[in-house]
Amino acid sequence: MPVGAMRGYSLPSPLTEPTAMPRCFWCNDDPLYQAYHDEEWGVPSRDPQHLFEMLLLEGAQAGLSWITVLKKRERYRDVLFGFDAKRLAAMSDAYIETLMQDPGIIRNRLKLQAARKNAQAWLRLDDPVALLWSFVGGQPKINHFEGRGDVPAVTPEAEAMSKALKKAGFTFVGPTICYAFMQATGMVMDHTRDCDRYAQLQQEARP
Repeated sequence: MPVGAMRGYSLPSPLTEPTAMPRCFWCNDDPLYQAYHDEEWGVPSRDPQHLFEMLLLEGAQAGLSWITVLKKRERYRDVLFGFDAKRLAAMSDAYIETLMQDPGIIRNRLKLQAARKNAQAWLRLDDPVALLWSFVGGQPKINHFEGRGDVPAVTPEAEAMSKALKKAGFTFVGPTICYAFMQATGMVMDHTRDCDRYAQLQQEARP
């Protein structure tokens, strides 16, 4: 993912034409969505900056579709200081009001306030990466789902993460959001068996 503070992550580059490779049921023919599915979703991440960004973006998605957030991701990076937690934690009420006028992001005051609150909570953690990965025992959980009906929206691990994050002062971190975050950052690998990425990521996960 680009922007200054990101280390080693760049936004997946959308192809000029959608490709016909088998993909997960949720991925439509939008080139940006396909690039995200093919290059980022389900890939294990231990980069604290990437994890923090994804946690905030998953919270911004609440009640909306992921493609809506994905299309606004670059603008979020522009106005939220590249998801720099220290700068976000110090974000003023006046700046939040300015953001409420920006059509390039989701103009929801509670979600913008949550970005500040979650940055403050993130900075209080001794090791946020270790905490987040602890809910899957420190290693990616490789699932073998056949299709859409097999993929859960919530798991006990996501419920445990949600409970711990709320206790630590985070908001917009319900169990469904936490499980989507776990899927996106590769803590769980939920590409279905009929998707090309299933075999690729399963192979990469082998010791």
